[in-house]
Amino acid sequence: MNKETTIEHGRITRDPKVMVGKPVIRGTRITVELVLEELAHSPNLEELLADYPELTREDVQAVLGYAQAAVERERAPGHAKRETPGRHAQV
Repeated sequence: MNKETTIEHGRITRDPKVMVGKPVIRGTRITVELVLEELAHSPNLEELLADYPELTREDVQAVLGYAQAAVERERAPGHAKRETPGRHAQV
């Protein structure tokens, strides 16, 4: 991968020159992994946004969407995707 790639909602990007190519919030060095670790440790969104003022709620939603898509890609063969019409992750 030689150039930046936008992955999710135009907010999550990968660039081999930034954080060793890990997915990050666009325009920052905050990785998807870090946001997920922080939320797993303390799911208080207001604390997360206070600790990382450059993050927005939309950034966190994009991280959760990215994580959800990653889990879907790992779904066991033969298991159909469960449809939940009208349901979207809300933060």
